[in-house]
Amino acid sequence: MPAKKSAAPGDVDAFLVALAHPQDPAIQRLRAVIRAADARIGEDIKWNAPSFHVEGHHFATMQLRKTDRVLLVLHLGAGKRALPKGAIADPDGQLTWLGADRATLSFTEADEVDARAMAVQALLRQWIAHV
Repeated sequence: MPAKKSAAPGDVDAFLVALAHPQDPAIQRLRAVIRAADARIGEDIKWNAPSFHVEGHHFATMQLRKTDRVLLVLHLGAGKRALPKGAIADPDGQLTWLGADRATLSFTEADEVDARAMAVQALLRQWIAHV
């Protein structure tokens, strides 16, 4: 069942302004990189953070509890299911796997997001194919 949207993209902007996170430049750049990976990607607030979905199915959510970095949690939505072995090619070793159904990417500044943008988009496109 598709995830219910909790906020419009404009609400994400308002949420982040109110949050005043010290990593806001990295957050803003990462949002742009994610949305540019696929024209179908939508954004809203889920689990008190920006979350990204394709056709209503969430696949990535930022984790903003830390102030020294931004984590992007890649997941397969609310239902727990495993990705097939070798489903995601990660030649640069960017993903930290938390289980068979989720992984994280970590960024400490906007310049790092920019430097890794193309590789991140390639990972996201692979991930979306399994959502």
